[in-house]
Amino acid sequence: MATAAAASASEAEAEPKAGPEAEGEQDEAKAARARRKVLSRAVAAATYKTMGPEWDQQEEGVSESDGDEEYAMASSAESSPGEYEWGYDEEEKNQLEIERLEEQLSINVYDYNCHVDLIRLLRLEGELTKVRMARQKMSEIFPLTEELWLEWLHDEISMAMDGLDREHVYDLFERAVKDYICPNIWLEYGQYSVGGIGQKGGLEKVRSVFERALSSVGLHMTKGLAIWEAYREFESAIVEAARLEKVHSLFRRQLAIPLYDMEATFAEYEEWSEDPIPESVIQSYNKALQQLEKYKPYEEALLQAEAPRLAEYQAYIDFEMKIGDPARIQLIFERALVENCLVPDLWIRYSQYLDRQLKVKDLVLSAHSRAVRNCPWTVALWSRYLLALERHGVEHRVISVTFEKALSAGFIQATDYVEIWQAYLDYLRRRVDFKQGFSESGDPSCLIMQNWARIEARLCNNMQKARELWDSIMTRGNAKFANMWLEYYNLERAHGDTQHCRKALHRAVQCTSDYPEHVCEVLLTMERTEGTLEDWDIAVQKTETRLARVNEQRIKAAEKEAALAQQEEEKVEQRKRARAEKKALKKKKKTRGADKHRADEDDEKEWGDDEEEQPSKRRRVENSVPPAGEAEPGSEADLSGSSAPAATESPSELKEVRVGARRRDVPKVPHDSSKDGVTVFVSNLPYGLGEPAATLRPLFEACGDVVEVRPIFSNRGDFRGYCYVEFREEAAALQALQLDRQSVEGRPMFVSPCVDKSKNPDFKVFRYSTALEKHKLFVSGLPFSCTKEELEEICKAHGTVKDIRLVTNRAGKPKGLAYVEYENESQASQAVLKMDGMTIRENVIKVAISNPPQRKVPEKPEARKAPGSALLPRQVYGARGKGRTQLSLLPRALQRPSAATAQAENGPATPATTEAPKMSNADFAKLLLRK
Repeated sequence: MATAAAASASEAEAEPKAGPEAEGEQDEAKAARARRKVLSRAVAAATYKTMGPEWDQQEEGVSESDGDEEYAMASSAESSPGEYEWGYDEEEKNQLEIERLEEQLSINVYDYNCHVDLIRLLRLEGELTKVRMARQKMSEIFPLTEELWLEWLHDEISMAMDGLDREHVYDLFERAVKDYICPNIWLEYGQYSVGGIGQKGGLEKVRSVFERALSSVGLHMTKGLAIWEAYREFESAIVEAARLEKVHSLFRRQLAIPLYDMEATFAEYEEWSEDPIPESVIQSYNKALQQLEKYKPYEEALLQAEAPRLAEYQAYIDFEMKIGDPARIQLIFERALVENCLVPDLWIRYSQYLDRQLKVKDLVLSAHSRAVRNCPWTVALWSRYLLALERHGVEHRVISVTFEKALSAGFIQATDYVEIWQAYLDYLRRRVDFKQGFSESGDPSCLIMQNWARIEARLCNNMQKARELWDSIMTRGNAKFANMWLEYYNLERAHGDTQHCRKALHRAVQCTSDYPEHVCEVLLTMERTEGTLEDWDIAVQKTETRLARVNEQRIKAAEKEAALAQQEEEKVEQRKRARAEKKALKKKKKTRGADKHRADEDDEKEWGDDEEEQPSKRRRVENSVPPAGEAEPGSEADLSGSSAPAATESPSELKEVRVGARRRDVPKVPHDSSKDGVTVFVSNLPYGLGEPAATLRPLFEACGDVVEVRPIFSNRGDFRGYCYVEFREEAAALQALQLDRQSVEGRPMFVSPCVDKSKNPDFKVFRYSTALEKHKLFVSGLPFSCTKEELEEICKAHGTVKDIRLVTNRAGKPKGLAYVEYENESQASQAVLKMDGMTIRENVIKVAISNPPQRKVPEKPEARKAPGSALLPRQVYGARGKGRTQLSLLPRALQRPSAATAQAENGPATPATTEAPKMSNADFAKLLLRK
């Protein structure tokens, strides 16, 4: 009130002197002062809520009544135009300053003072959300000081309303105690946690916080006493008999540590304890007093010196290092770093001690992380951080992220970047286990070294280093490839000189073994355009000599290969003959053990079947089954002219009964050759296809209206793997040909036009070209597991790939062969140079221009007609094709040559003989049993 009276008196005094204008100016100034004081009171009130009665309001020199009067004065003056303009100008200035600071931080996020000023202005403007964001960004980059953390914590505590807000404050406290060891923050943390004791687990939370505080700063000689006393007061406030022992324990633990005012603590314990103090506690107390005397000189030196007191802390650290107590050494380092957080040498010494002595993962990594956040410009701290992460087995992703942060820290010198790169490369090298069969097979063409050489030549202008790299590439088994030498030659042409180009090509001519002609051509072209006559003569002489030697080597290799092929063919023929002899011997032994009479009858019947069955198979219509009661050609009834009695059951009859039992009742469907134009022939189908018609119909209905799907079955009722598909329109049949090679149950289906082979014996269906195709490559030696996509990924590096076809057998299994079609001939030629001899999954592939060998033309029927002999019938094979052996099962004595000079089908030429007389069954038996 006195202030208000004084203000009124001064106004009354000034009124007659200054007039109305002076009065307005005074009111405006007073209102502004009142507004600022009210704002200060608001901040003080928020702090008072957190700090409690200890807060001294008189420090600001403002009483509560003064604040009320000033607030009333500010409220009454709000309508004053002058005051409004002043407030608007001040607010506008603050907003402009905030925008400037935000723009500056967007340019340089490591500007510490800019962060502090921005937080101060945003807090003054009352921008709660922006203040939180600014503090969060700063805390992610820099560790915050004790003052900044306490200010943030007080603001958040004053606004905490419910349990979620309390958890948020707890999280802030956890972050705060990790930046620096600050006794005041720990004390605030403990006192704030006491406020949540009524919540679930609140008591355990309070004790946990205080115990962690004692472990962190309980040894602090000057400020640790407050933590001990706060913990004791909390335990004493819990009125339980069991808690008395807890207070005893706290007293004893505190008295065993050298702290200031230990005498007062001991006296308080004597007064509080009803029992005499144990002798062991007294001894520990006396020992702590003696230690306190040793520490006092260093503590007093710190109290007398001014911040940052680096020299005093260094002396204190040296003293603690001599004693060797890890807890006290860690504490004195942390105390020194609070005031000297921007001294890199101190961080290096601290981290070095933790790495070599304590070796506790969480503690070590936390110290390294705080070091690089405080001094991000120091490359030595980043290098040590990377080593610590590797030493403690941190995953590779975290180490890589840390390395990226180091690169963006903004080092001053270029050598710093070299050092951090060296540290990271050393780490990567140590990650590779060279003992586990690591070799050069992963990069046989040395692509990485080639790129390195290009960078050295083009970007670093260091052609000498590039040549050394290429020398290393050639010594790793690449000197025999023409494409490697041409790659080196192109690099020399672009960034080197003519002399080194000539030298490279001369070496290439001598070393290349795959395509020496191409290298020789390049050398002659260069000498023709740039060389002298002497250079031209030398080049011609070298190329001719080299090509002559290469041709000799190729001829020898071809002769050797031909000899090996001939040996292989001879071995195959020997194996065939051995199998045939073994088979004949086995059959002969089986026949000898049979009864004479039964063998006689059986032989007669079997020979009769043999002679008659083969022509009948050629004339038989597929799917034909003889009607009931009608004898089948070649059966016993047909030979004897009458059916056998039903009661007689010979072995052949039993065989016929068993076969007939397995036959299907398939109707006879003759093939209508007039519908060949609307019919396709489908073959190479799986024999185990249960319902061929039902399976194939959906596939072919996509091409047009299907009239019939006619699968072919054997006499036993087994599916023979092919069928006829008849369409309603010829266009649909033509479109169905596109389904050729489509997979059906893992087997490629062959679809071809329906053509009568008897009328067109030369008709062949082959969908691929057999001539030379210079834009297409033939690749052999591929792994069977190689897919089309993998091969395309390899081939497209050398040009535009139009099509890739993997060759498979009739069962759909890969044969290790492929055809690759490029857009033009030049791309195909380049791909041959690059890919021939490449290794894919330990398989060395061969690549060449597609030029299939000429297919053998089948012998015409006229060619089999021998001079002076009758036309021999065409060889007829069974349903399974040509057998492994071509031995005739008819004894030679029974064979009837058609002419005097005719050669037996499977035997040597025999002279012409007269027709043998007819023999009885007994005569046949004698011939078979003749020894």
